[in-house]
Amino acid sequence: QVRLVESGGGLVQPGGSLRLSCAASGSSLSIYRMGWYRQAPGKQRELVADITNSRSTNYVDSVKGRFTISRDNNMVYLQMNSLKPEDTAVYFCRANGYQYDYWGQGTQVTVSS
Repeated sequence: QVRLVESGGGLVQPGGSLRLSCAASGSSLSIYRMGWYRQAPGKQRELVADITNSRSTNYVDSVKGRFTISRDNNMVYLQMNSLKPEDTAVYFCRANGYQYDYWGQGTQVTVSS
């Protein structure tokens, strides 16, 4: 059983930056894919970015050039720059691969002046 713990959310002004971290515990194997999803009030959960264990990355168009995903073994990070009010959401960490799929509890990111 893999446990994911997110940290780094908070309140930031438009144009500011935050760095989210997610630590995966309970697995000695390299997790195939780790990623960040977000869900704003009244909206569906959407992929923000993900990264495989070979460091192949994927981003939703709305964050390209502003967000950067990286990982160190079974830790994954999301550096968020030039934040906009529309980035406000609960951000969830996900770890998945062949026959496994785990989610964290989420961390709130609020972008507001």
